[in-house]
Amino acid sequence: MLGTTVVNPIFATVRTSIFESMSRLATETGAINLGQGFPEGLEPEIVIEAAVKALRDGPHQYPPMMGLPGLRQAVADNAKRFLGLDIDWEREVLVTSGATEALTDTFLALLDQGDEVIVFEPVYDAYGTLIRRAGGVPVPVRLSPPDWALPLDALEAAITPRTKLIVVNNPMNPIGKVFYAQELSALSEIALKHDLIIVADEVYEHLVFDNRPFVSLFGLPEIRDRVVRIGSAGKTFSLTGWKVGYVTAAPTLLEPISRAHQFVTFTTPPALQAAIATGLNLPDSYFADLRSGLEDRRDLLVNGLRQVGFNVAAVDATYFAVADIRGFDPHGDDLAFSRRLTVEAGVTPVPVSSFYGARDVTSHVRFCFAKHRETLETALDRLARWRQGQSWKAA
Repeated sequence: MLGTTVVNPIFATVRTSIFESMSRLATETGAINLGQGFPEGLEPEIVIEAAVKALRDGPHQYPPMMGLPGLRQAVADNAKRFLGLDIDWEREVLVTSGATEALTDTFLALLDQGDEVIVFEPVYDAYGTLIRRAGGVPVPVRLSPPDWALPLDALEAAITPRTKLIVVNNPMNPIGKVFYAQELSALSEIALKHDLIIVADEVYEHLVFDNRPFVSLFGLPEIRDRVVRIGSAGKTFSLTGWKVGYVTAAPTLLEPISRAHQFVTFTTPPALQAAIATGLNLPDSYFADLRSGLEDRRDLLVNGLRQVGFNVAAVDATYFAVADIRGFDPHGDDLAFSRRLTVEAGVTPVPVSSFYGARDVTSHVRFCFAKHRETLETALDRLARWRQGQSWKAA
């Protein structure tokens, strides 16, 4: 029998994702799954048809390792159009098989054994595992409800001579936070003061609501050469299964990242790359309609949750709403509450504690509103019935 030593200890200790476990429970019970962040009914037909045409026309062999020139140029052009960024697509853009691969490449390329990486909690669960597998040490800095402000004193205290990177997810999953200009300026000053690189996970860049401005850390001239910017077609075009992402960085950073990419996936399916290039070149109206459509669904869910009795903070971006459950669960056990809501109400959220390493912020759950209106309306009806002590299965 093989011993446990054949398994890498980092992956041996990784638990099943909370998204997977809650989705399984939703399937088993017939609950409406508002936990996992995959959208419904938002896929642009023109992008799908572009993929179909590219599949028919070919080519079907390896594309260039850095990505199709048309997509790399589209990434640069889109960033120029919406964020005012000047990007050399030939030297500063890399296409990857999703944003998680982009993160993997970045950590593998930039980290050495024992390098420390600041991550802001609540944090995307892949960060810690990928950092550790690359030899790094994740160092959490906690953002707390209700305002989720960036704790600058705690950030400064967390930095040591071993600190090399700061990962900034902006807009931020799961809380929908958009970092304020003052916070971005403070991050810039800290990066310069301590000679740090910032990994700017900006996959929700096109999902910022209510005419709020979005400023990319890559757009701050004083730190442009020390920012790795990551984008995701899955988020921008609601095509999460396509797994097309992109990295934008100065050549000194992109060159080692591209070498890591060469040995992780090497390339991304060319037909999907061609289709995403079509999408990034769509007129402004597509991106405006995407935002307005999600704003409408956000308002439907948030207002409905509030009517049921949840305390829900404002949602500035992403497609997630975070609800305080303490009015329903005085014990503040968000995991137990999420399971209870799945079984009793037929609606599945995910516990926000799963985004904290210590899993000790247990007062909130996350709902995804990037769903059909009918799905959200049915979910809210079930929650209202649950609130009144009625069975959702009798509806």
